[in-house]
Amino acid sequence: MDRNFARALALVLKSEGGWSDNPADPGGATMKGVTLANFRRYVKADATRADLRKISDEQVGTVYRRFYWDAVAGAELPGGLDYAVFDFAVNSGPGRAAKYLQAIVGANQDGRIGPATLSAVKARPAGAVIDALCDARLAFLKRLPTWPTFGRGWSERVGSVRTQALLLSAAAPPPDDPSLAPRRAQSSDASPAPAAAPAVPGAAVGRNAFWRLVSAIFKFILGGKPA
Repeated sequence: MDRNFARALALVLKSEGGWSDNPADPGGATMKGVTLANFRRYVKADATRADLRKISDEQVGTVYRRFYWDAVAGAELPGGLDYAVFDFAVNSGPGRAAKYLQAIVGANQDGRIGPATLSAVKARPAGAVIDALCDARLAFLKRLPTWPTFGRGWSERVGSVRTQALLLSAAAPPPDDPSLAPRRAQSSDASPAPAAAPAVPGAAVGRNAFWRLVSAIFKFILGGKPA
């Protein structure tokens, strides 16, 4: 969900750290996980390494939203899974993250998360998809020739992503299921609803006045002024 972008970004940045220019890293020089190529693509076309090292928080957010979050339809994914896919995209590319998600939910693996993939995602428990995605991601990383160099850090990162994503998923409100209402209405053992009591003239007005009075008393006791 899009409201999770700020939280997901904060978690990603904890893993990405600051300046890095490790010759063994195929991504090259990065600052807070932003490569010089992406900085030039989304922020400043003629940026130098010195410019990258001074990247602002706003510029960081712009790159991550446009190149990663939007690329994996983060705003459309269930809470928790959005972060898991987002972090995978940052670490290994949006296309790969999308394809792995599609493989898990049985969607066409074209690397583009659209309506069909989202429908398949929402048909499965988010926690189960998060677990399967983290397992598949770790298996992919272990096959890379750079695993001996970065494996320990990657393993810790995926473990942290799994934990945080599951926590976010558990805290997310359950999706609406419109099919539940018809089933309840058609249930054979459902008891008939009791007949509504006849309306009493002025009863609603009286009740409203009573609660307004109660509200005013509480506000007075608490030191506030009645509205």
